[in-house]
Amino acid sequence: MKKYNLAILVDNKPGVLTHVSGLISRRAFNIESISAGYTEETDVTRINIEVSVEDKHELEQVINQLSKLIDIIKIVNLGEVDSIVRELVLLKVRANKETLKDIRNIVDVFRGKIVDISPENVVIEITGSKGKIDAICAMMAQFEIIEIARTGTIAISRGPVPVKEM
Repeated sequence: MKKYNLAILVDNKPGVLTHVSGLISRRAFNIESISAGYTEETDVTRINIEVSVEDKHELEQVINQLSKLIDIIKIVNLGEVDSIVRELVLLKVRANKETLKDIRNIVDVFRGKIVDISPENVVIEITGSKGKIDAICAMMAQFEIIEIARTGTIAISRGPVPVKEM
């Protein structure tokens, strides 16, 4: 299975995200991550989806099916253009006076930040590639990860051309 990042511009209406995700899941394609948010235009929402498909033909099927939905404005496969892909994770890790220095050193290496501290744990914020996120999670496992919240991937193309003009 290969993963593809799709940027989908849709009308900002209730239920559109449900229609998009439902269409993909009904076709038995796997959604690895999905996020939706506002754009520079108040009546447009951007949905970032990472889908797993067997080949380009299946990806074309996904895009063609999505294109038939009324509220879809534009779909761009960001794997076909130079793009920046990131993920955000918040990690809650068990910590005490003895382990806090080691945890801070690891967080610094990964260019993250500690956003909350209590006598029993810390909350760490990291952004980066999936590989970077997986690596810090592996490093923090030695301290006992209490909880993880990951956004999934979001992506944006490089250069001056926005998705709506691609």
